[in-house]
Amino acid sequence: MVKFSAFSLSFFTRRLSLLGISLAICFVNTSLLHAAPTTLGAATFETYISDDGEPARINALLEKVFKEAGLDIQLQVMRQAFLGSSVLTGKLDGEFAYVNLGEDISNYVLSDVYLPIHLYAVSKEANVEEVRLFPHLKGNRVAIENRFANTPSFRLLKDIKWSRNPTTFDAFRQLADDRAPYLITTQLLAQELNILLANDSEETLHFSAKPLAKTGFQIALSKNVARAESIIEKFNQAVSTLQNNGEFNQSLALAWITKDVDGDGIADFIGHSSITTTADLLNTAYSLDGKPTSNSSVFYVDGEQYASLEEARTVLSVKESVSARESLLDKTVYQQLLRRW
Repeated sequence: MVKFSAFSLSFFTRRLSLLGISLAICFVNTSLLHAAPTTLGAATFETYISDDGEPARINALLEKVFKEAGLDIQLQVMRQAFLGSSVLTGKLDGEFAYVNLGEDISNYVLSDVYLPIHLYAVSKEANVEEVRLFPHLKGNRVAIENRFANTPSFRLLKDIKWSRNPTTFDAFRQLADDRAPYLITTQLLAQELNILLANDSEETLHFSAKPLAKTGFQIALSKNVARAESIIEKFNQAVSTLQNNGEFNQSLALAWITKDVDGDGIADFIGHSSITTTADLLNTAYSLDGKPTSNSSVFYVDGEQYASLEEARTVLSVKESVSARESLLDKTVYQQLLRRW
């Protein structure tokens, strides 16, 4: 019969305990190392989202945000028709460019809006500048992309003759061919077309007096995703940090953006030395929160605060005059449209 002394049993137990703890730590580390990343999808959206090397502001923006937040998230770009079903069946954990225009959001955990969308009516004709509400377009043919047209908010607008289009190019071509006198599109997209037109010495688009709808890009995580709330919280914090220090500017190709950084109810101007120059005009600034600017607005460049534009310009690259940059829209693709303009 084998007997164990008190010493040997205690020693043996301690060794087993240490071995168990080591194996547990190894298992946890291995699990973390091989944990599947969160996978989010979106449909292609010209100048915003792409997977084939075209300019893609949202892709570039989120790459910075996820790195800042320390989040392991992979992005997939797919056809719009497959996006919703991929989330419902669990093939995707959510969407990275979700735009809420009246859809049911009960199955999602949503981030804050990380990039606002201002939907304007635009036209070749100056009379669009009198348009302030959708009813002002009643009875007119209006071009629009399917991504907006196929939403509850737009399906309720029955008195407008919608000319639906699968792509941004098709929607712009409606204007070029004079098949629709008006187009509903995002402010940033219309500005990119105007840059393309101006660089080709063509007459640029006119905008409605104000945006007819406001929404924005959000992260939408399925409620089935583990730690969804934690992921969204980290994402929101990282977005705020990068907005405030100007790193959004470069990804968006915007010299100035505005946001109420100090919480006084007045928007401040945010620039970044990588893209903002002394010649860039403040009236081109893109609002991130809808707050108004005023004489008490302050200026931030690379996260540093300056009391006036003059002070801010001391740390910006000197540029004598504003010259239009190249459009994010591919001129080769749009050459035929420009000839029809």
